[in-house]
Amino acid sequence: MNKYLENVLEKTKNKNSNEPEFIQAVTEVLTSIEPVIVAHKEYEQLALLERIIEPERIITFRVPWVDDNGQVQVNRGYRVQYSSLIGPYKGGLRFHPSVNQSIMKFLGFEQIFKNALSGLPIGGAKGGCDFDPKGKSDSEVMRFCQSFMTELYRHIGADIDVPAGDIGVGAREIGYLFGQYKRIKNGYEGGVLTGKAVSYGGSLARTEATGYGLIYYMREMLKANNNQSFNGKKVTISGSGNVAIYACQKAQQYGAKVIAMSDSNGCIYDKNGIDLDLIKQIKEVERGRIKEYLREHKDAEYIETIDRNDAPIWTIPTDIALPCATQNELSLTSATKLVNHGVIAVGEGANMPTEAKAIEYLQTNDVLFAPAKAANAGGVSTSAIEMSQNSMRYYYSFEEVDKRLEQIMINIFKACEESAEKYGCSGNYAAGANIAAFRKIAKAMKAQGIV
Repeated sequence: MNKYLENVLEKTKNKNSNEPEFIQAVTEVLTSIEPVIVAHKEYEQLALLERIIEPERIITFRVPWVDDNGQVQVNRGYRVQYSSLIGPYKGGLRFHPSVNQSIMKFLGFEQIFKNALSGLPIGGAKGGCDFDPKGKSDSEVMRFCQSFMTELYRHIGADIDVPAGDIGVGAREIGYLFGQYKRIKNGYEGGVLTGKAVSYGGSLARTEATGYGLIYYMREMLKANNNQSFNGKKVTISGSGNVAIYACQKAQQYGAKVIAMSDSNGCIYDKNGIDLDLIKQIKEVERGRIKEYLREHKDAEYIETIDRNDAPIWTIPTDIALPCATQNELSLTSATKLVNHGVIAVGEGANMPTEAKAIEYLQTNDVLFAPAKAANAGGVSTSAIEMSQNSMRYYYSFEEVDKRLEQIMINIFKACEESAEKYGCSGNYAAGANIAAFRKIAKAMKAQGIV
């Protein structure tokens, strides 16, 4: 490794030794941009990498709220405002017990590159809380969201920082957060949050955007490699949330047979093809567990998750695997099983869902690999389109937004492909994504001086 890169990585590991997810994300980026660093000796003098790695601001705060039994609960909230180089901070909020500073920083760091790839004027951020909305009543979720926003509101704004949803933060949570923001600010500022319902300023196609965008990117990648397509392919999709559901929908529209989906407890395997309407009913309406799929499809199989390093969904033979649940869900053990079963492509719908060794193994075995910061950029791209609509006081049709999303994902794939070819790693779309995004960020950083 280049000496400058090596020194920066070593310092990062020492300074953030208790943050494994963050170190993993930084390592993945730094190891792939070496050709650019070698070509630009001035980056070392400008401490360009050190400045990109260090967040502009980290905010942590207490979130007290009262449960339905009258008991006071206390959680910890975060907002990592990572980079405002190319636009206001932009990134989701995650409500999940696993949330900590390492995960917030890794997600924020990834968001800088993802947003740069979108071609839209948005910076990078991430936030959230170790609150778990699962099992909570609507009233409890509302009280928590109101308390969370009572602190967060002072740090965000349409031209400052624009949060959106992520794991555990869907339409319900965004609604409660926006309502409290509006109440505190005594005015309607639609552009302060994205992922809003269409009834109060949201964008059509935003719900579908991340899943659809993943499939658009995968379509382009398959086409560029021996003119392959989704038609007739078997697909497995981990997760059963927003991203997974709409990736399934678009893949089915393209002629694929989606045979498996999952949640944190296990997976459903339906060799006849997943009944997506039933999955939507269970997950979006009933907020139930995926094993309830068997109540209407008794010939399907439910496989419980025993070891998270060997998730059962990746043991099912498939042509295309789409990890759409959470970080590091696809291990080297799982990648080995996918390769042994003849998988041809893996596309990341979640943020960093594939372990580093698993990515290396897949690429070594000629499996097409679509990295998260490129493949799942459709959600934040459509959030930026929602921000534009809020500014214009005008709304695009579903078809208009979807067409813009599709073109953005085509452009992102082309940027990954061209950057990989230019810097001697043709076909490595993960490296291509990092290089394309880094070059844009580096130009902005040089132009704006030492800030």
